[in-house]
Amino acid sequence: MPEVKSMFREVLPKQGQLSMEDVPTMVLCKPKLLPLKSVTLEKLEKMQQEAQIIIKQQELTLKEQQQTEKAE
Repeated sequence: MPEVKSMFREVLPKQGQLSMEDVPTMVLCKPKLLPLKSVTLEKLEKMQQEAQIIIKQQELTLKEQQQTEKAE
């Protein structure tokens, strides 16, 4: 394998301490837990369920009224 000559030459000190810059690395952190449903979506679903309950109640009262009218 041929050697590649770089523009910079490595310089090592003859005395003293040799220091090296810290290389940034990936650091794992705690996972952030996100809600599966947003607060707005939960509110909308609750409103929809309440509306369905009201509609069912209205349908039942209409059926009862129709049955009482037929019975008379």
